[in-house]
Amino acid sequence: MLYGIAAATTALLLAAVLTGLLRTAALRLGVVDRRWQHRRLPLFGGVAVVLATCLVAVVGDRTGVAPLGSGVVELLVAGAAVAGLGLFADVRRVKARALVAGTAVAAACVVPYGETGVAGGLLAVCWIVLVAVGFRALDHADGLAGSVGVLTAFGVGACAAAEVMDGLAVLLSVLAAALTGFLMHNWPPARVGLGSCGSLFAGFVLASAAVVTRAGYGLGSSAAVLFALTALVAAEVLLLALTRRAAGTRHLAHRLRRLGLTPQGVIVVLGAGAFCGVLVAVLVHLGWLAESGVLWVVAGALVVVLALLRAKPSPQVRPRLRVRNG
Repeated sequence: MLYGIAAATTALLLAAVLTGLLRTAALRLGVVDRRWQHRRLPLFGGVAVVLATCLVAVVGDRTGVAPLGSGVVELLVAGAAVAGLGLFADVRRVKARALVAGTAVAAACVVPYGETGVAGGLLAVCWIVLVAVGFRALDHADGLAGSVGVLTAFGVGACAAAEVMDGLAVLLSVLAAALTGFLMHNWPPARVGLGSCGSLFAGFVLASAAVVTRAGYGLGSSAAVLFALTALVAAEVLLLALTRRAAGTRHLAHRLRRLGLTPQGVIVVLGAGAFCGVLVAVLVHLGWLAESGVLWVVAGALVVVLALLRAKPSPQVRPRLRVRNG
């Protein structure tokens, strides 16, 4: 308990300090968001999150204070590999299919096929890739991916703790703390971005941890819990799929901004939606809520997406948006 608090505090402070330092390095090296139209936004925030998470988790494991376990170590290594791929995409242009393929290979290495079966394992790989790419899509608005990542990490961590997976729970608490430290620099107006490095890493670790936590449960119930944990990500991906030919207003945050919400208001609204899904997922996992409760989450996500598709922008709002359609 005490170590968990100390580890989270260390990760938060370390991520906050590293983000500030790496922001300067990114500006000097020219590693900035090329799709930001109004200012140069450095993209090494994700590197700070990855370093803080890995350093704190590895130190706890090596010292024996908080052993991660072999499966969790493999998950962290695979996550670091995905982060490396994302970092390369931040520095050099990389096609989306290459990111998907690399993430799929990493996901295939962490899925517990002995408990999921081959068919279930393949579905899990696809889901991990979807969530990782979805988190990258959420990085189109200041503070959004980090906020959703923190909420999701707490939810998956609660499920892991309920399964007495202490190492996994510690890793998720450290990730949540690192993202919180990063948010000190990323809250609107952001001074640094998460980038593909951090967003792919966060999405991959969260999705993989959720799969490991639900391994051994029925396919239907697991699908329900996993969806609820990442309902906002699913809504983002669905909206992108339905508006793939549109430009500038494809994302959830873009459309909410067009309706008149402030950047901070967008995070609050979408964060509340993510929290509701995570809460339902945790309650279903603990057996305190029937699996049918997830249907309300599904319905809510569909209603939001359809409403945003049909909503007309406020004539008084002309927001300046950071466009990330990749």
